Amino acid sequence: MVYGRNKVNAVELLAVITLLNQFEHHAFIKDWANQYGLVFQSEDNEITVRLPFAASALISELDAWIKDRIKLNISLLRFKVIQDIAALKAGNKTLLQGVKNIIIVSSAKGGVGKSTTAVNLALALHAQGAKIGLLDADIYGPSLPLMLGTKGKQPISLDGKSMEPVEAYGLYSNSIGYLVSDENAMVWRGPMASKVFAQLVNETHWPDVDYLIVDMPPGTGDIQLSLAQQFPVTAAVVVTTPQDLALTDAIKGVIMFEKVAVPVLGIVENMSYHICSQCRHHEAIFGEGGAQKMSLKYSLPLLGQVPLHIDIREDMDAGRPTVVSKPDSEHTAIYQQIALNVASRLYWSSEVAPAQISVVN
Repeated sequence: MVYGRNKVNAVELLAVITLLNQFEHHAFIKDWANQYGLVFQSEDNEITVRLPFAASALISELDAWIKDRIKLNISLLRFKVIQDIAALKAGNKTLLQGVKNIIIVSSAKGGVGKSTTAVNLALALHAQGAKIGLLDADIYGPSLPLMLGTKGKQPISLDGKSMEPVEAYGLYSNSIGYLVSDENAMVWRGPMASKVFAQLVNETHWPDVDYLIVDMPPGTGDIQLSLAQQFPVTAAVVVTTPQDLALTDAIKGVIMFEKVAVPVLGIVENMSYHICSQCRHHEAIFGEGGAQKMSLKYSLPLLGQVPLHIDIREDMDAGRPTVVSKPDSEHTAIYQQIALNVASRLYWSSEVAPAQISVVN
């Protein structure tokens, strides 16, 4: 949106940046407008504010805030607030073709709702205006086709070399589950599974996605190490439940990422509390405070706490995840908040990758 009048005389850009720094939000760092490339002025005196992470709802808030300031000061220039998601560095690795950022969702333990979290996180980021890829890295037990309602679909190849991802709810997805029937069990040793996974990553034609969300299999084995060591992973999100058994394994996952130099953005506590479908009573059936203690001990942000509720389970089994089937629910609001936390923390804790130049013969 554009606000204000088209003035002939330029206003001091520093004064505009100082004004913008008065807009405070938990997704912004202090003096956010001072950061290089976020605020710039055109020759006709229009100010462009560029948000470099998925935050369409935040753009609306900032738009409204600027509009209010313009009512108080008609000397302000025209403003335009845009979203232009940045590609961020992943160590010294070259970015994956067609992908700006890779975020892996890991648990190091099965049964904590990692896949449900990954799918709803991807959909929440998409709802925030980002172009999203979703990769099922579980070669032995793929769940993405069921959760997205895409069972029976297969990727096609337009060039005979790469696979086009399967589209669902605006996401671009791929999974071994699209290529192998449910009845065909994958009895492969670790190196073979890692090779197949690498093919899924490299041979999928990712269509310039802002974020590729990778739903990792449980554990800290071959596939986890292959992804971390061979591919430009931008950061990881660790999913756990409040109980000690899950937290112990989640800590192992954090330590693994430290060893392979993959930044951990924070922790998502799934099944944080149970919500009774009849009376709405909240009960901490798996204990409480576990992820918070882990967060403090390892200096990792607690990105969000997702309740255990029958709706979330039924939505996933029906192939219509909560974020799309119940967009106005309290559960979707939680996933949206997690998505904003992930996107903003990823940007503020990383360096922008240099622009890649394509050479055409």
